Amino acid sequence: MSFSFLFLGNLPLAEGFGINTNIFETNIINLAAVVAIVISFVGKNLSALLEDRRKTIVNNLQEASQRAAEAQERLNIAKNQLEVAKKKATEIREEGVFRATQEINNCVAQHEERLSKLEEFKQETVQFYQQKAFKQAYVYIISRIMSRVKERLNKGLDATYHVVVNNFYVSRFTEYNP
Repeated sequence: MSFSFLFLGNLPLAEGFGINTNIFETNIINLAAVVAIVISFVGKNLSALLEDRRKTIVNNLQEASQRAAEAQERLNIAKNQLEVAKKKATEIREEGVFRATQEINNCVAQHEERLSKLEEFKQETVQFYQQKAFKQAYVYIISRIMSRVKERLNKGLDATYHVVVNNFYVSRFTEYNP
């Protein structure tokens, strides 16, 4: 009767030890022996090594998760700072527009005030020169009248002039009602 060993072939019973020339069977037996020796001697070390590797991987994953959470938190902080900066920039822009508008209004008001002062000065200047012109005309007319009076006085008074002056005063007396 034959007994099958791992489907590798038929081994006769009770024949004892001998040289097995089937390379495939011997390789499997050798491999099984090596695996058994490795597992028995290296098994604990290998399982410890695998456990250390598992712990390292778990720690790396936890650290990566923690770093990701920290990065997310820093990102949120940066986003908040960006929003604050945008609000501040908007406020600064609005304040700049407000100040520019205010400055323009101040300049316009100052310009209008200067224009009104210039208009007032112009009116005063025109009035001054009008008064000066009237005064010069008045002085000229008075000087002409005075020169004509002097001429008349120097020439002497003739009879017709006496009659005109006397008639003037007589007419004034007749109009007088006390």
